[in-house]
Amino acid sequence: MTSGTPALATGRTGGPALQAVLLDMDGTLVATEDFWWDAEVEVFAELGHVLDPRLRQAVVGGPMSRSAALLIEASGADITVPELSVLLNDRFEEMLGRGVPLMPGAARLLAELAAQKVPTALVSASHRRVIDRVLLSLGSVRFDLTLAGDELERTKPHPDPYLTAAAGLGADPARCVAVEDTPTGVASAVAAGCPVVAVPSVVPVAPGPGRTVVTSLEEVDLAFLRGLITVMH
Repeated sequence: MTSGTPALATGRTGGPALQAVLLDMDGTLVATEDFWWDAEVEVFAELGHVLDPRLRQAVVGGPMSRSAALLIEASGADITVPELSVLLNDRFEEMLGRGVPLMPGAARLLAELAAQKVPTALVSASHRRVIDRVLLSLGSVRFDLTLAGDELERTKPHPDPYLTAAAGLGADPARCVAVEDTPTGVASAVAAGCPVVAVPSVVPVAPGPGRTVVTSLEEVDLAFLRGLITVMH
C-alpha cells in the first residue's frame, strides 16, 4: 500500500464536505475487464478446458483467489489456486503490454480531482503486481493511496478495502465517495458506509440505497461528487 498525507476538504461553513474519492480500477477507470476474461479463457484452453461464457458474470469484480477457485471447480482443471493465479496474472500483464485503454471520462475526472487537490485512493481487488503495471501504463495519473486485493485478508465484497483506504487518507468513510462498476465492489463500498457512484461495465448494478447509478464517468464531475455528500447528509 502506498500513501501520502493529503489535506481534507471542508465546506464553506466549516463543516466536513467531500473528504476523498475512492476509485476501483478494472472496468471503472481502465477498460480491462475484457482482458481478464480473455486471459482466463486462454489459460484454461491451454489447460485443455473450455470455459462457459456464463461464468464471466460470476467472476467479474471479485478477488483473484475467489475467481480462480470458482473457475477450477467449474472446469475440473487439475491446478491449484496459487498456480492458476500466477498464470492468470502473467497472461493479464502480457495483455496490458498492448496498451491500457481508459474508460470514457476517466482521464478528465482524475485531472479535475488532481487540479482541485481532492485526495484520491485506488481501491482494487487486483494484485499489487497488476496495479503497479497499470499505473505505469497510465503514466501521469497519481493517487494519494493505492490498495491491492492481496494486501488485505478480506477484499471485496467485504468493507475492509474501503475502510482501510479511508483510514489511510485520514477520512471519514461517510465523507468519501466510492466509484465502482460491479455489484461486488458496490457491496464493499456500501458496507463501509461510503456513498457510491456505480458505473456498470460487464454486469448490471441494480439501484438501491447508498448508490447512484450512472451510465458513464462522463456524467461524473467534482460538483456531482460533492452533491452526493450533501444529499447523504
